[in-house]
Amino acid sequence: MITSPKLRRRTAGPAWLVCGLGLSVLLAGCGGSNHEDLRAWMAQQRAQLHPHVKPIEPPKPYVAASYSFAGQVDPFSDAKLQTGVRQEMSQLSPQVLAQMNRPKQPLEQYSLDQIQMVGSLTLHGQRYALLKAGNLLYRAHVGEYAGQHYGRITQIDENQVVLQELVQDATGDWVQRTATLQLQESSK
Repeated sequence: MITSPKLRRRTAGPAWLVCGLGLSVLLAGCGGSNHEDLRAWMAQQRAQLHPHVKPIEPPKPYVAASYSFAGQVDPFSDAKLQTGVRQEMSQLSPQVLAQMNRPKQPLEQYSLDQIQMVGSLTLHGQRYALLKAGNLLYRAHVGEYAGQHYGRITQIDENQVVLQELVQDATGDWVQRTATLQLQESSK
């Protein structure tokens, strides 16, 4: 379709006129009144508003404290620790002291969960338990010790070893408890 330049000018003129008129109306709406009544009300509200700020207290003066125990034993010294250990040891029962002062046996370096009963045997009328700890096999009898809680073997059966352990309870008292090692069946 072919149009002439004259025809294009006639159709473009009124569109520009309508857009220009709409733009001038919008700009007229934005300007104009000063809203003096709104500004006066805002000024009145600002004048009535008085914020209350609590004043900050002045800092307290620093008072240096002197250490008056300089001639006494340092609370962090080894001597203080050794004194506490001696006092605690003096309060222990003779049974506990005897357990702590005796020489340790080889199975006492392992906890009970590291020791396995793998069998039992009887030699010359005395029953022995075969206990495996680490990669070593031990032959233990009634009266020997095993475990890290002063566990003394009191009974050996074909299927288990019964021990009496000496442990501290939640209050710090030494109490005896019974523990057992069950025979471990081999998977081979």
